[in-house]
Amino acid sequence: MNSKKLKILLSLFTLNSLSLYLYFSSHPDHHQSSPSKSSSLSEYSPPHHPLSVKPWPILPSYLPWSQNSETPFRSCEAYFGNGFTRRVDPLKPIAESHRKISPSAGGGGWFRCFYSETLRSSICEGGRIRMVPERIAMSRGGEKLESVIGRGEDEELPNFDDGAFEIEVGGDRSRVGEKLVDEEFLDKYLEDSNIDRHTMRGLIGSIRTVDATEFVCSEWIEEPTLLVTRFEYANLFHTVTDWYSTYVASRVTGLPNRPHVVFVDGHCQTLLEETWTALFSSLTYAKNFSSPVCFRHAILVPLGYETALFRGLSESIDCYGASAQELWQKPDTKKTARLSEFGEMIRAAFGFPVDRHHIPKSASGHNILFVRREDYLAHPRHGGRVQTRLINEQEVFNSIKSWASNHSDCKLNVVNGLFAHMPMKEQVRAIQDAAVIIGAHGAGLTHIVSATPKTVILEIISSEYRRPHFELIARWKGLEYHSYKNSVAIEHITAGIAYSRKFRPKWNGKARLIFV
Repeated sequence: MNSKKLKILLSLFTLNSLSLYLYFSSHPDHHQSSPSKSSSLSEYSPPHHPLSVKPWPILPSYLPWSQNSETPFRSCEAYFGNGFTRRVDPLKPIAESHRKISPSAGGGGWFRCFYSETLRSSICEGGRIRMVPERIAMSRGGEKLESVIGRGEDEELPNFDDGAFEIEVGGDRSRVGEKLVDEEFLDKYLEDSNIDRHTMRGLIGSIRTVDATEFVCSEWIEEPTLLVTRFEYANLFHTVTDWYSTYVASRVTGLPNRPHVVFVDGHCQTLLEETWTALFSSLTYAKNFSSPVCFRHAILVPLGYETALFRGLSESIDCYGASAQELWQKPDTKKTARLSEFGEMIRAAFGFPVDRHHIPKSASGHNILFVRREDYLAHPRHGGRVQTRLINEQEVFNSIKSWASNHSDCKLNVVNGLFAHMPMKEQVRAIQDAAVIIGAHGAGLTHIVSATPKTVILEIISSEYRRPHFELIARWKGLEYHSYKNSVAIEHITAGIAYSRKFRPKWNGKARLIFV
């Protein structure tokens, strides 16, 4: 009897040993050996439970992000993100085979950047990178706005001590203790471009190389994670540039799913975080980590100032919107579908339909959305009052509503776009459902990036606010756009609505637009 039990135990032990051998042989990055001075202490960090990730939605305007080295300089593809074609490797993985298998497949740390000559900016990514929060000087971030009233902007923007970020050197130990890149590299691939405080340049400049014995982590983030620093985080236009840059970085690096996002800044919460959360798999702040955290795969996102959306305000970007199908059949360096793709991404993130042939038509008629400028508390240094661009905005709204109600040819619904007090999802819904979008020049009009094809944009502009933000977005999306400057009679706007939509207005009102 004892002999039979012994044979059973030996058989089970042998089977278990074989199973463990097969498992660790097929998962080399999780292999564990006995601790020694030369072994990586990071392998003995607390177990990490993988975070859930969201898949990419199917977008009708999506075209492959090929990273074609033939992308022409200053072409539309280059301006809108598919021009990060010049690759540099400050730190290569130990074996070339690791890179062929997966950018995060062990072999010590690795780091590379993709440079766009057109945008003068880089998207960088690396593996086995450690963030040490106590070496980043900034406020905690993520607080309720009311709790940090009066806090200065300098407290919210990060200052990086040397070693705020570290990367494990697996092969060339002669590099241990050095900075990953020098000033010459930063000047060449992360030029400050008149940005007073280039936080992503500062982050990369802080990265120090360490050997395995120093690479100790309290937590591992296994899934791809985007590191983002923001400036005007409460302004919709600037936040859209950050959303776009983050989206482009995800596509350029070929991420199979929507990544996680870590804000490497100390800004408080705003209403706009609802869209960040919808777009990506998760959202957290760097200072939410109380001790060093390690990233298996980190992507460093360019500043929103370095996107075409912002560059277009100071340099000529001669591009026009076109459908992805048209560009697939006949590529054109002067046309783009990238901004339409991005707008579809925002709508899909909130669960709205994006197939232009299957977007349900409103049975109640055509929506005319009037985007209003409202007083609201935007950030800790804001007084709660917006700058008035149209003194008699309410009168103009009432006049358009009266005109629409008297229209007999078809049903027109004038929507009061009080965006400052609407959840982000409802703002995007209002944009998607609009046939015509009207508004005085202001950040709220940036929502037109999510407008559907054939939406008409009417912008009211005074002589003091003539920057081309929304005219450019409309052009790059291929939308019909009209502007009304100085003192213009209301009948001109209603005539513009009618002309673009063939509504044949009957207007006798005398209200005029009055600018400050």
